Amino acid sequence: MEAFKGTIHTKLPETGSSIFAIMSQLTAENNAVNLSQGFPDFPVSEELIERVHHYMKEGMNQYAPMPGVKPLREAISHMFNDKYGVTYDADTEINITAGATQALYAAISTFIKEGDEAIIFEPAYDCYAPAVTLNGGLVKYSRLQFPDFSINWDELPRMITHRTRLIIINSPQNPTGSVLSREDMERLERITRDTDIIVLSDEVYEHLIFDGLTHQSACLFPELAQRTLVIGSFGKTFHATGWKTGFVLAPEKLMTEFRKVHQFVVFASNTPVQYAIADFIGNKENYLHLGTFYQAKRDLFAEGLKDSRFKVLPAHGTYFQLLDYSAISNETEMDFARLLVEKHKIAAIPIAPFYQNHDDHKVLRFCFAKKEETLIKATKILSGI
Repeated sequence: MEAFKGTIHTKLPETGSSIFAIMSQLTAENNAVNLSQGFPDFPVSEELIERVHHYMKEGMNQYAPMPGVKPLREAISHMFNDKYGVTYDADTEINITAGATQALYAAISTFIKEGDEAIIFEPAYDCYAPAVTLNGGLVKYSRLQFPDFSINWDELPRMITHRTRLIIINSPQNPTGSVLSREDMERLERITRDTDIIVLSDEVYEHLIFDGLTHQSACLFPELAQRTLVIGSFGKTFHATGWKTGFVLAPEKLMTEFRKVHQFVVFASNTPVQYAIADFIGNKENYLHLGTFYQAKRDLFAEGLKDSRFKVLPAHGTYFQLLDYSAISNETEMDFARLLVEKHKIAAIPIAPFYQNHDDHKVLRFCFAKKEETLIKATKILSGI
């Protein structure tokens, strides 16, 4: 096909292929053990699959209502009331989305306009900043403090101006596995008090939290909850990332605005999957023990590396483990990640691309949402380096 001869004014001049696409291609080309992308290699619940099949056969195959099917919105309301003791109205304060990334994009598009500022904590999941930029906003980056990846609470207030419209938080945090504490959330609540700042709380790993810690959802803090959109993901919770089903919780005033944008981004998401998940989360045993399930995998992975030259950094949530390789090599994270794939046939994700300035701490992210045999094979490879 002949190339387009006109001028293209790119909205994302600094953006190329994502690190996930790059590493996925390298992994496939080298037939490497894939601990790079964050998806499980074990099956989805047979019961959940059966429920999807059931609703397909029942004819639930056409467009869902724009906010999502009511049984799922009601089930989410019950789930949050049971787990956190808070109530979101199923009709006016809950919306089903085509995955968490769509929810995040629609939320950012709803509240960021030309000249607005959004504060993001880095290393940050890579979909936040481009969405702000595409909507004419300015991203201000606050670095999490290495090596525990805690928020610099002395710095944050100094970053806030009259243009600050949005603060994006993520706990448990991808890519670091760090977790915000009650004190962290209370400080954010105080800092945003008497402002027009909206908080976007990415909580897609809310059930994947370890070491006896408790997830401090933004919904637990009344003043903070009034200004917050909480984002969740059933793909992460139920090992079905390809189903792309997420949700947003927000007070009615914020949800009204969110829906204005959501309806023109995707309108509605997968109908039979929504009905199936509504049934599945009706039994809280299907999500209450996920932290124990994934902690066992994290511990298996870490134990297998105890005699290696890698340093295991604390990971209190998500299904990602950071490994410090500074005792092995001085190569950049990208070069070392490429070496692991091409020479040792194991794939990880460098952390540098999650920073605006590609900070290089000699750390890689490994996904431990894998079968036991996959993790054992991976630790044997890594221990031999």
